[in-house]
Amino acid sequence: MENPVYDALFAPLSGSDLPFLYLPDGATLSGDAFHRSVARYANALGAAGVDTGARVVVQAAKSPRILALYGAAVMAGAVFLPLNTAYTAQELEYFVTDCGATLLLVDPSRAGALAPLTEKTGVRLETLGEGGSFDAIAAGCSDRFAAVPRSADDLTALLYTSGTTGRSKGAMLTQRNLLSNAQALVELWHFTSRDVLLHALPIFHTHGLFVASNVVLLARASMIFLPIFDPDQIFTFMPQATTMMGVPTFYTRLLDDPRLSRESVGHMRLFVSGSAPLLSETHLAWSARTGHAILERYGMTETNMLTSNPYDGARRAGTVGKPLPGVELRIADPDTGAELPQGETGMIEVRGPNVFKGYWNMPEKTAAEFRADGFFMTGDLGLIDDQGYVNIVGRARDLIISGGYNVYPKEVELVLDDMPDVLESAVIGLPHPDFGEAVVAVLVANGASPDIARIEEALRDRLARYKQPKAYILLRELPRNTMGKVQKAALRQRYEDRFRHTDR
Repeated sequence: MENPVYDALFAPLSGSDLPFLYLPDGATLSGDAFHRSVARYANALGAAGVDTGARVVVQAAKSPRILALYGAAVMAGAVFLPLNTAYTAQELEYFVTDCGATLLLVDPSRAGALAPLTEKTGVRLETLGEGGSFDAIAAGCSDRFAAVPRSADDLTALLYTSGTTGRSKGAMLTQRNLLSNAQALVELWHFTSRDVLLHALPIFHTHGLFVASNVVLLARASMIFLPIFDPDQIFTFMPQATTMMGVPTFYTRLLDDPRLSRESVGHMRLFVSGSAPLLSETHLAWSARTGHAILERYGMTETNMLTSNPYDGARRAGTVGKPLPGVELRIADPDTGAELPQGETGMIEVRGPNVFKGYWNMPEKTAAEFRADGFFMTGDLGLIDDQGYVNIVGRARDLIISGGYNVYPKEVELVLDDMPDVLESAVIGLPHPDFGEAVVAVLVANGASPDIARIEEALRDRLARYKQPKAYILLRELPRNTMGKVQKAALRQRYEDRFRHTDR
């Protein structure tokens, strides 16, 4: 019996003398050397009591070890659960308890602080890294391991959602989910064994792990594996690369660097952006400066990638392209599920081999997120334009209902971002005694402080009155998570009392 993800992604590395990972210290790891470390870790998982289907949680700094551990979990038939290094011990306790983890792997420096957690939950704690206890176990293990048979429907990974609307949910990703998406992206983005990916993304997230790494593995390509995004390292290693995947802040920071030019990126084949919306201004500025059009795509934890702008063809600023091969996408009425005509705004719903199996130990929540015909309700609002490109308007929970009228924040943000003194904006709804919710614009200045009166005057001709902000808030920067997404929930919480005492 086969193990689809192992067979397609990791098995071909065995015996390969070709470089697989280029490290910032100048070291190179061949495919075969990496595969042997995967096998040692797989044996070490067994020695640590990890059986088929057991959950392995890792919260450690980005390194090739974590990538090898992912391969080992696949090889051993375990379920891999990577976590953000910013999570506190209390947050970590929730994840470990909720998934019923057998093994927890952390940086050696955290072992002491997490001892109470292991006593409370019963999870086995080992350390991963230089001098780590798990590495010591692996050092005594064989570099040969027979992959555990798994089916396409078997659970391979758990990724927890951010939990902005309640406790975090574990999205169950199967062998089919991961492999089908990698296959679609390799073909769509023209990846080959000649590619070298500049990898500066975190690998506790679907973007850095299941998009970037899986695509490289499937294409037999290689990658420059950087611990963090650092412009100096980017410009140092870019001459060796052919492609880069990043979040929008990568591109805005590089645009602020005088080293960015047509010459410095002239050898590059592809720049991809995701995990957060890419401003049209960034897309256009990058094209003007470098001659490259950033390829924006759209995905989420529960579905992997859903859409992509084309490799060959127009990469349209402000859109996320068209559905991937094998992915069905429709725009539906959020309440009834009825498909809406092209050009109308509604819920983005999807169906395909990329869509997750459901939420861990949450059958009711899982059932509530799927239509009877199997379409998953993404929670994102969008439309399909006259050229078939998907445009995301915002999250359903970000929809503002002001005086009984629906206001889509993205529509207002696009107008605000067009103002000369506005670098970027975030539009939120705040409780209001008369309107239910008031439209509020949070602005970041582009140099000089924005002239609010001038903005208000401009909006009168461009937006219906009910869409116009009732208040403006100026911030030095918008709050974002580690993947660059604006945290509107945090903004709403911070300013929720803004109109609480407003006279009627």
